[in-house]
Amino acid sequence: MSEKHLVCQGALCKCNFGTTPDTLKVLTQTKHFINDKEGSNKLMATNMDIGASTFEKNTFGPCKMQPIPGGGFKPCQIVVTAWSGFYEKITLQDNNGKALLEDSKATCPIGGPDCITIINHGQTAEVSSQNVENAHKEVLMELFPFVDLNKYIRKSDIIDS
Repeated sequence: MSEKHLVCQGALCKCNFGTTPDTLKVLTQTKHFINDKEGSNKLMATNMDIGASTFEKNTFGPCKMQPIPGGGFKPCQIVVTAWSGFYEKITLQDNNGKALLEDSKATCPIGGPDCITIINHGQTAEVSSQNVENAHKEVLMELFPFVDLNKYIRKSDIIDS
């Protein structure tokens, strides 16, 4: 899993045959959050997140695989039938699903195998007071010379200048 991010609710995906990305929804489990210190927004996505309501808008725009006579294309209606490239070493008990990775791909019955890719894994960097407390104080003082670190770390950890 070297340098690959796990995918969570809010990941942005696209189809090779659509024009508009859509946002992944995790509906198959409700307990396992990642990259979310409050544990309320970013459910971990798994290969069990399949079906017709896996995305917020449930469309990637006009589907180039479904031309309309006279011009244009039918609107995409996303149906994920399978995921590939998931991480085999993490299995959730809730749904028996394997964790999706940022390079996982989904299959649609219209577009075919691996036509849906992940543009953004959905995780975001979020600094907490615990991160500041665990960091080397000398480095923090060099990086943020005008920030009063007393607000974020224990006074006994501050280095005297």
